[in-house]
Amino acid sequence: MTELALRGPIYTLVADPFLNAPADCVVYESDGLMLIGDGLIHDIGSYADLRDKLPAGIDLRHYPDAILMPGFVDAHIHYPQVEIIGSYGAQLLEWLNKYTFPAEARFVDGARARRIAEFFIAELLRNGSTSASVFCTSAPGSVDAIFEAAQRRNMLLLAGVMMMDRHAPANLVDTAQSSYDDSKALIDCWHKRGRCLYTVTPRFALTSSPAQLELAGALLREHSDVRLQSHISENRAEVARAAELYPARKHYTDIYEHYGLLNNRAIYGHGIHLSEDELRRFHETGANIAHCPTSNFFIGSGLFDMAKARDAARTVTVGLGTDVGGGTSFSMLQTMNEAYKMAQLRGISLTATQSYYLATLGSAEALGVADRVGSLRAGYAADIIVLDPKATPLLELRANVAESLDELLFALMICADDRAIQATYVAGELVHERDAAA
Repeated sequence: MTELALRGPIYTLVADPFLNAPADCVVYESDGLMLIGDGLIHDIGSYADLRDKLPAGIDLRHYPDAILMPGFVDAHIHYPQVEIIGSYGAQLLEWLNKYTFPAEARFVDGARARRIAEFFIAELLRNGSTSASVFCTSAPGSVDAIFEAAQRRNMLLLAGVMMMDRHAPANLVDTAQSSYDDSKALIDCWHKRGRCLYTVTPRFALTSSPAQLELAGALLREHSDVRLQSHISENRAEVARAAELYPARKHYTDIYEHYGLLNNRAIYGHGIHLSEDELRRFHETGANIAHCPTSNFFIGSGLFDMAKARDAARTVTVGLGTDVGGGTSFSMLQTMNEAYKMAQLRGISLTATQSYYLATLGSAEALGVADRVGSLRAGYAADIIVLDPKATPLLELRANVAESLDELLFALMICADDRAIQATYVAGELVHERDAAA
């Protein structure tokens, strides 16, 4: 049953513009219509073609001066790190010890975890991110808190308890067995409950013993539709330390592959310093990368090579992540901005089509959820954002001289932020409205 209709310009990605002609990757309707019911898009197309399908008295919301597009999909973000965003002067390993671990230790307090989870979900929605892959802490209650907050908005959210049994403060470490047991219990409680999806989450090889990585692999084998998230090759000192801790392994990627953690259900944050052989193993196994440019710039980790990762000869699927709090913004628009700059420093210019793909369908593909989110199609979730191209005086000035849709979208991803998110819909429900919030 159609319960809601949204009318306005509609822009969505339907294929990968790194591998296909741009014209084959985008569907744009200058005056489009979406018919929505039961949380799904029932029909989508031009207003002229679909207006006769509008039921009498339907709630029709018209956004003639905006752009309707799929909600952003944040492929890598840490909700317990919200309070340390913008902390001064540290690279990765020092960052963890100085800022991250003390912040995460506070999440044994369930009330604190719930308060930050509520704030975190509200920030995602205010920035137009309707789905995300979220790192919690080693406290199982931190997972309960974020799933509870997401479920109240009917969001598609992936999350899992942090598996971490060594080289971290005593008040954060678990054991290999306890992390397995906690993960099993949380899978039973939350996986596929509403739109919640569980993700096995070893922080990275430095903080997991061989026994813990072995049990992480066991969890994947025992639960064929559960995914895995972790980190790899973010920082050169981290890469060197991984080699010291696992001297029998060929390289960092081989550590994860040895324990059954490199497959098409896995997404690894960063991947800046992966060798050609490692990228080939990612390609051959179907493993995915979450590119986190604001974090890589801020923590000084290095410059991810998008052209190398997406080389058509052995392409690796890449999504886009904000990586808050090493990352500096919840805004995927600002994250696209930084991804463009990083690519420029690597000698390529990401197009607007490629950038919006990374933030929507590309991230959904990397997270294994592209059959339901990341694009606007009949049968997909009605996770939709209303993008205002004239949200600020500068944006309005720029929009007035844009000579094409691509030029307008590019200017938005460079100059816009959360103020350009006029409205956010999750499963057909209005969950954020900029002007009402103001």
